[in-house]
Amino acid sequence: MPDDRFEAAFRAEGLTRIAGVDEVGRGPLAGPVTAAAVVLDIDHVPEGLNDSKKLSLKARVRLAEELAACAEISIAHATVEEIDRLNILRASHLAMVRAVDGLTERPQAILVDGAMVPQGMGHPVQAVVRGDARSLSIAAASIVAKIARDRIMAELAEECPGYGWERNAGYPTREHKAALLDLGVTRHHRRSFRPVHNILYQGKFLNP
Repeated sequence: MPDDRFEAAFRAEGLTRIAGVDEVGRGPLAGPVTAAAVVLDIDHVPEGLNDSKKLSLKARVRLAEELAACAEISIAHATVEEIDRLNILRASHLAMVRAVDGLTERPQAILVDGAMVPQGMGHPVQAVVRGDARSLSIAAASIVAKIARDRIMAELAEECPGYGWERNAGYPTREHKAALLDLGVTRHHRRSFRPVHNILYQGKFLNP
């Protein structure tokens, strides 16, 4: 379970406004990449915070609601066009920077999930490998980002039925890949990703 060891290290230096940052959506074939920055209130941390991938949908929804009531949250995205133009890594970093910039006040320190610090994130910042499973602040951000992006994909599923985005969130499941072959490529698909690119190269294209 994640704990506050990384946050405690910053607090020992007198840095108390600490943002945890995480993103979701690097692997899907469609939709934006979404990032969240969360500043926890150390005296009101919801119980059960964990890597969003290890939580049930019910637990994620509950925790996201509790976080909305007791933490400062900023959510940001990088678009499909930005993903295709920049590449998914740089686009995910862009979403993370935007999430931090969206906070009402600049954090004194930042904990970011991953092995790399996004350019423009600010200082002091610490990258934490598997941070969503190790840091409470990053775990909180992973939950918020996951809920936000899943809701976006459910809305896009109503616009573009047949791909199962309300279930697969745009990830390359068997259902999604079969629909790509059958229905074609939408404007929400990432054209730089191989399965989508290959279909476009074969001349199958749909723009609803």
